[in-house]
Amino acid sequence: MRHNRDDKRFSRPLGHFRCLMANLTNSLFESGRIKTTVPKAKELRYYAERMITLGKAGDVASRRRAMAFMRNKETVTKLFDEIAPKYKERNGGYTRILKIGYRPGDSAPVSIIELVGEADSAVSEAPSKAKKKKTAPAKKAVPAEASAKKKAATA
Repeated sequence: MRHNRDDKRFSRPLGHFRCLMANLTNSLFESGRIKTTVPKAKELRYYAERMITLGKAGDVASRRRAMAFMRNKETVTKLFDEIAPKYKERNGGYTRILKIGYRPGDSAPVSIIELVGEADSAVSEAPSKAKKKKTAPAKKAVPAEASAKKKAATA
């Protein structure tokens, strides 16, 4: 029976669910933001924030616990050396979930989950593509003599 259980496994076996969360966590830390369904993003938030908290501790035991979950040495190294130090002064809330609409095939709600500092720096680094107001090309100035000749010719 499922009395008072808080886990969501998305109708998968436990091993499949753990691999799913590990792969999503790896992708999030590698790219800074990923697009997935809203329920997966909400569940991923829990695991990603736990890994960042381990990264903030920075000791060998924390590194081994992160490695046991994520199973990707490069991503764990990036987590401990680059990502976690950015959040030393922050107590939780390392991720942000932005709902972006519905998937065309099955109308599943889709969202973007991103690391809080990553999106802000990516926006500031990108060149601003402000929409320029289109103006009509300037008309050539016609000398007064030519316009007077035209009027005389038509009259």
